[in-house]
Amino acid sequence: MPSPFPGMNPYLENPALWSKIHKRFIVAIADFLSPQLLPKYIVDIEDRVYQTVNEESVLVGIPDVAVQRQQNIAIPDITNVAVAIPPVKAVTVDVPVPETIKESYLEVRDVVTREVITVIEILSPKNKRLGEGRKAYEKKRLRVMGSFSNLVEIDLLRDGKPMTILNSNIQSHYRILVSRTDKRPKADLYAFDLPNMIPSFSLPLREEDLEPVVDLQTMINELYDRTGYGLLIDYSQEPISKLSEKDVVWLDTLLRQKGLR
Repeated sequence: MPSPFPGMNPYLENPALWSKIHKRFIVAIADFLSPQLLPKYIVDIEDRVYQTVNEESVLVGIPDVAVQRQQNIAIPDITNVAVAIPPVKAVTVDVPVPETIKESYLEVRDVVTREVITVIEILSPKNKRLGEGRKAYEKKRLRVMGSFSNLVEIDLLRDGKPMTILNSNIQSHYRILVSRTDKRPKADLYAFDLPNMIPSFSLPLREEDLEPVVDLQTMINELYDRTGYGLLIDYSQEPISKLSEKDVVWLDTLLRQKGLR
């Protein structure tokens, strides 16, 4: 079943699905680019690993076997005998533990020199919320911006705070940022909303290279078809990420036209 949306499917933003979609999307982009960039460049899948402890971390409760259960002590009914106060009973609580996060991204490398020509990032929910996930990504982002590597930053999540762009008050649901090393601090921003198709863009490489056009819309549509996510999504419900009243009406009309409501 094809995705009913002309652009990004907002139901895929559900955190229960996004981590899996992120992994598949990374692989899809790598598979698309590799044949076009070989033998000069290779596309590597890399991982960024960090730990976080916050309200979104997995909380591990103390197992029942670790809780000392006190038994009621029978007190003999004898006068003039001191009665011991029952000991305080332990209760089960949750404690925060470090959660190890692994986020994948792509590096286009020169086959001979291994130089990183372009970094491709797909943002995750933790990158767009305050905490270690955003700090880890912002640190990486600044490092790339200060290097000779190009950066492509793909944001297909409406929730959270968008990545910093200077001197701009552009508002949009989704963004694709293409930062070329020879144009900084200028960069190309593709800002688009839910009803729009995901725009295609040219992958920045070296100045003398022919740049392949990256069609994310086709990739995510094919990913949706191959994985069968349409069978898991209940389109009678609203997306997890809230919509404006205008977008709620648009979404409802579209899904009714597609026979999904």
